[in-house]
Amino acid sequence: MVPEFVKQTLRALRHKNYRLFFTGQSISLIGTWMQQVALGWLVYRLTDSAFLLGLVGFSSQIPTFILASIAGVLADRYSKHKIIIATQTLAMIQAFILAYLTLSDSIQIWHILLLSLLSGLINAFDMPTRQSFVIEMVDDRNDLPNAIALNSSVFNAARLVGPTLAGLLITVVGEGICFLVNAISYVTVIVSLLLMNIQPQINNQQNGKVLEGLKEGIKYAYNFKPIRTLLLLIGLVSLTGMPYTVLMPVFARDILHGDAHTLGFLFGTVGLGAFTGAIYLASRKTVLGLARWIAAAASIFSLGLLFFSFSRNVYLSIGLMYFTGFGMMMQMASTNTLLQTLVDDDKRGRVMSLYVMAFMGTAPFGSFMAGTLASTIGAPYTILSSGIICLAGALIYYKNLPSLRKSIRPIYILKGILPEVSKGLQSSTHLKMPPN
Repeated sequence: MVPEFVKQTLRALRHKNYRLFFTGQSISLIGTWMQQVALGWLVYRLTDSAFLLGLVGFSSQIPTFILASIAGVLADRYSKHKIIIATQTLAMIQAFILAYLTLSDSIQIWHILLLSLLSGLINAFDMPTRQSFVIEMVDDRNDLPNAIALNSSVFNAARLVGPTLAGLLITVVGEGICFLVNAISYVTVIVSLLLMNIQPQINNQQNGKVLEGLKEGIKYAYNFKPIRTLLLLIGLVSLTGMPYTVLMPVFARDILHGDAHTLGFLFGTVGLGAFTGAIYLASRKTVLGLARWIAAAASIFSLGLLFFSFSRNVYLSIGLMYFTGFGMMMQMASTNTLLQTLVDDDKRGRVMSLYVMAFMGTAPFGSFMAGTLASTIGAPYTILSSGIICLAGALIYYKNLPSLRKSIRPIYILKGILPEVSKGLQSSTHLKMPPN
């Protein structure tokens, strides 16, 4: 007999389409994390340059900042299912090219920059579409928060396994095999997508102008304070805090005097912390309280970075990465869940594209700044600065929390999330909030 806690945590898996997606992602994301760790190690091995580490990160992420909002408009108008099949196929091709160049020993830094740019272009369309596609895979909307949390859990379980495997494979056979494993892993997610039975969505927006749809989505998000505040905080943390990842090879080799194993353990522990946070979120029965968790999570993430910047002990550094990963995961997934429960369905793709822009689109600027700053003042002081700024943002958000709850409460009453809503109000009210 399955324990009630397990049934509660995995309840979104009762939906066939989501179960297929979850299975494919479980395998594919391990390869994705292997490639990310191996790519950072390869760049640093070839160049010994923190600046080029930042530049590669910038190249892979800047397309998301430029194109994610347009991708959100397209996701609201066309089949998300077909868009994701196309993006995953292109990502597989990119990984095969990277593997071939590395295994043939002909890889150069300009190859990496171009392929990173291509990866960024693919992700710019894939991520907003994938975020807004979740609701089409679950038949019961009450399971949406759980599905989002399970997405995060599989993402971070892969973050735990992938970097550890990458550290081992890099030492034994080199980076090229990591890229090849990633390319092959895409087959599972593509097959799972093809096996889905997705009902066509009724859409009356296909003839509208893209720029008008984009403007409407931005206005919709800006005019509602909770959405605006959530996006601003995730953007600040991503801009100033998340670029710590591009400097991990510097810490692993030069600060902690380790090797590829050390890098794998650092990333793996981040994944363990994030996985813990995701499992906790998946086990929750309600979205109530998540706004408060965002303040706490951003603070935990910031303090993890602050203490990590001072650490010169490999074991302490690995332990601090656990808290950094936990805080990052809790903020990211809680923000995602709150946005998806607040937004109108016909604007979901656009709002989630703004979320992706805030979370991933600001990261290239942060990566570029982190690489440049680390070349000037060193990686530890760069991470210290990041932690201080993120902590300040968390405190400002916490100060505004009471007014945010006041704005969220009427929506949750009308949607039946708060218990005082009556069935009559739920059935007779067509919610159109936030204001257009």
